[in-house]
Amino acid sequence: MKISIRKKFIFGIVFFFVIIVALLTLSTYHISRLANKTGTMFKDNHLSIIYARDMGEGSSAINQEIVNGLLTNKNPDNTLINKTLITVNKSLQLEKSNITEPGEDKLAQNIEYRFGKYRDLINLFLRSPKDKDNIINLQNEYTNLKQQILLLSQMNENAIEYKTNDAKISAKNAKLQIEVFGTFCFLIALSFTFNFTSYFNERFTELYNGIKEIVSSNYDHRLYFERKDEFYDISLVFNEMAEKLVENNQNIISNFKEDIEYKNRLIQVQELKRTLERMKMLEEQATELIANLENQK
Repeated sequence: MKISIRKKFIFGIVFFFVIIVALLTLSTYHISRLANKTGTMFKDNHLSIIYARDMGEGSSAINQEIVNGLLTNKNPDNTLINKTLITVNKSLQLEKSNITEPGEDKLAQNIEYRFGKYRDLINLFLRSPKDKDNIINLQNEYTNLKQQILLLSQMNENAIEYKTNDAKISAKNAKLQIEVFGTFCFLIALSFTFNFTSYFNERFTELYNGIKEIVSSNYDHRLYFERKDEFYDISLVFNEMAEKLVENNQNIISNFKEDIEYKNRLIQVQELKRTLERMKMLEEQATELIANLENQK
């Protein structure tokens, strides 16, 4: 099958383009995968830690206000406590809409339950701040609530650590796959480039040497290309030209020989004419001499 050089160049360019696209696709796939993992990790789990921190700081602020009131024998700031309860509840509702880990929904429900009891005990305390039972129950519920909030924070911190390690492993695997695939593509591209350039270098060298032979008057030199492409067509034209040069050279030599023979014949004819002229002169002289002799007699 005859394949033109232009098509070979196009195939070569398409081949390199496919290799580049394959490498870009593989790299983009792994980068997107890592980006999704890290993005989810920092978006969801990190937010849960922030919500847990806000709930813990809010409950601690409320408890500190109550303890300070008891120590100073002053009534706690009801406005501050109510605002802080609203802030803690807002963080709790945000956490309930940001469930990402197994068991986190139950933990959020427990926090909501403990927070509800803690809020009720705070209201009881504000109505009767001198009731010791309310104070003890309030502190116990505060401890339970803090423990649940701490568990929520630890759960998401552990999830971040696990996902970070998983992302590191995925990054190593992606790096290994890209390196192996990249090396494989490099070897294929190197082999293709070597064969491609060798193919053209060999034919250009043969064509160059053939032209040098013709210039050196070696008209018997011929080109032979096995694959049918433009170089094969050039070799046919080159060989045909060499054959015509051989024929023309033979005709020139033949004509040159004929010219030499013709000149030799002309020389011989001229010499023959001169000989005949000399013979005629000798004949005339002989006739005249004979006539003189006869007159003397």
